[in-house]
Amino acid sequence: MTSKPTSKPKIVVLDDDPTGSQTVHSCLLLMKWDVETLRSGLADESPIFFVLTNTRALPPEKALSTTREVCQNLKQAIAQEGITDFLVVSRSDSTLRGHYPIETDAIAEELGSFDAHFLTPAFFEGGRFTRDSIHYLVVNGVPTPVHETEFAKDSVFGYQHSYLPDYVEEKTKGRIAANQVDRFLLSDIRSGTLDRLMQMQNNQCVAVDAETQADLNQFAADVLQAASQGKRFLFRSAASLLTALAALPPQSVAPEDMAAYVRDGKPGAVIVGSHVKKTTEQLEDLLKAPGTEAIEVDVVHLLEESAVERADLLQRTLDRVYEAHTAGKTPVVYTSRQELTFPDIQTRLDFGVAVSTLLMDIEKGLPETIGFLISKGGITSNDTLSTGLALTTARLLGQILPGVSVVRTPDDHSRFPQLPVVLFPGNVGDRSALAEVYRRLRKLN
Repeated sequence: MTSKPTSKPKIVVLDDDPTGSQTVHSCLLLMKWDVETLRSGLADESPIFFVLTNTRALPPEKALSTTREVCQNLKQAIAQEGITDFLVVSRSDSTLRGHYPIETDAIAEELGSFDAHFLTPAFFEGGRFTRDSIHYLVVNGVPTPVHETEFAKDSVFGYQHSYLPDYVEEKTKGRIAANQVDRFLLSDIRSGTLDRLMQMQNNQCVAVDAETQADLNQFAADVLQAASQGKRFLFRSAASLLTALAALPPQSVAPEDMAAYVRDGKPGAVIVGSHVKKTTEQLEDLLKAPGTEAIEVDVVHLLEESAVERADLLQRTLDRVYEAHTAGKTPVVYTSRQELTFPDIQTRLDFGVAVSTLLMDIEKGLPETIGFLISKGGITSNDTLSTGLALTTARLLGQILPGVSVVRTPDDHSRFPQLPVVLFPGNVGDRSALAEVYRRLRKLN
């Protein structure tokens, strides 16, 4: 397997959930990271590919070991493919949740000698931008510093600062002081940063402003120019930077026409795992749409239930799914919505695993004749690809709404060949967005 020479570096994205591809299309998503699978990503025609590590769902030690393993295998794959020019992106959440700096530290240690690592959390499709090094989320039309939003109170990844240099100092426990973080302000980005990029060394930490896609396009052009002159860069980024780095043409099927991918025009299935407030609101709107069937799964006592009780819950849920499908409806399977509290982080993670295991067992049992599948929630979507559908790779078709990806299973999938699968992050879109995706796939006005 040989690599075609290219004037642009290969963009390798280690994605901590499967939604980082939400601004690009036509590339590979890899659910496994053995050397051969990574070589297939490096050899693919697309300038970008994603390795879905799902580390945001893992405890810190496992996130670290997973990232190291990917990088060690990637080093071998790069050598075997003869790749000399590449950029590495640690793609994470645009609301600053995730294992930072664990993942960027591991990447730097394994792949080594980066001149700088950049924090670029802007994600314009989701209303997130950075100005004066402060990261904002637009809430009901009002730009709000992210530390004032629900995401900053996350029980695993909480934080106290929206000013990125302070965020870095907080997360690195003072190893990188706020005054050591370089800042690319909007005026810097718009006037060009190439000269400063060429001066970077020793994995300098840099916070990058961006209010529009044009800002990141300008920054990416300077980054690629510097990279072509030998500079090595690492990114801790949300999705919008990837649009700029990959510079892809428009996707082949327009978002509003993606019903063309639905198998035989049939009703599908929806699996909702995310618990954020936005998802609950979107779910309420979806269940008002014609042809949907609400199937709530009570998960409150899941950790206390026996294997027999869980098996019974699974069977009862699948019975209702098949009834809905037989009646020509789209079953919407969702976990009970009440907010739960846990005595410690490990119990919360154990609960997440138990819920995911149940949802994936439901997915494995779905009728083989469904026309499409919508997976709501980042971790749920990752598990859908790697466990529910047991995929090694999938081809990204594009976006059905801004920030909402559609992939398709391979032709030779054992149960669901050529099934379009919507990967819908928990915190993306307005109240009607989930219903709109469903309407587009069902060709409803």
